[in-house]
Amino acid sequence: MKGLLTGAALLALAAGTASAEDVTLQLKWVTQAQFAGYYVAKDQGFYEEEGLNVTIKPGGPDIAPVQVLLGGGADVMVDWMPSALAAREQGADIVNIAQPFKSSGMMLTCLKDSGVASPEDFKGKTLGVWFGGNEYPFLNWMSKLGLPTDGSPEGVTVLKQGFNVDPLLQKQAACISTMTYNEYWQVIDAGLSPDDLVTFKYEDQGVATLEDGLYVMAPKLQDPAFVETMAKFVRASMKGWKWAEENPDDAAMIVLENDDTGAQTEEHQKRMMGEIAKLTAGSNGALDEADYQRTVEALLGGGSDPVISKEPEGAWTAEVSDKALN
Repeated sequence: MKGLLTGAALLALAAGTASAEDVTLQLKWVTQAQFAGYYVAKDQGFYEEEGLNVTIKPGGPDIAPVQVLLGGGADVMVDWMPSALAAREQGADIVNIAQPFKSSGMMLTCLKDSGVASPEDFKGKTLGVWFGGNEYPFLNWMSKLGLPTDGSPEGVTVLKQGFNVDPLLQKQAACISTMTYNEYWQVIDAGLSPDDLVTFKYEDQGVATLEDGLYVMAPKLQDPAFVETMAKFVRASMKGWKWAEENPDDAAMIVLENDDTGAQTEEHQKRMMGEIAKLTAGSNGALDEADYQRTVEALLGGGSDPVISKEPEGAWTAEVSDKALN
């Protein structure tokens, strides 16, 4: 796929890469189809068409995107809105400039033989939960169910889950956190069948929050040149996302070409891209205000321990996406 540039991209390159604007993107996680739109935009020359030289930095278990952004290691980052808003309340002056993901892929996957058939059966069970900002939708859900997360008999025991499915396979937990596009299929690949499992999508439970969005440091938006650069970046990125939706298998192969670790497989990335396309479908890059309010309300509804204490002011801006779309 690399090297297949459009005529406009070739003209941009002919003008000389020295004139290109440098942009560094920090991903939330490792190179995988979850971020296909950005790799596609780079591979297909969409960034070059906008006069951008984009560096994509993979994430990982020891990388906090917001810290990279705050430290000046990136111009823009991918993060979930719950963790971004929590960081903002703690003093990180970050703002959402675009929202490529329209739907949530988060869910709990449970062993059927653990006795969990509905959320009412969570009581007394051990549930695997990701932390590092990913726990916020879960905590809100448990609050809505009236289930303490302190390990008491009337509540649930929270197992701090690594980014693997071992607690379910080893029966250390009745349920674990999974994404529709990733860990669920790891469970299947480990030998369990869908009939062995019960899944609860956060979307279906009314506690879904916005996931992969693009965030920058708010003070940088005072610079019109930076706003223009980010508009170009969002425009090219969304072009990459729509291309990936229409060409999922090809997009998965582009991701594989950019995986320097060699850890990803063609089957898994193609399967992942098929699921990711369902989550980006319906988004043009602009943050829908109703989706934003739904996320904020979910985070405020954390009972005695809400994720955020008040509705954030100025946590998102339409300026960049408006410029990108017009």
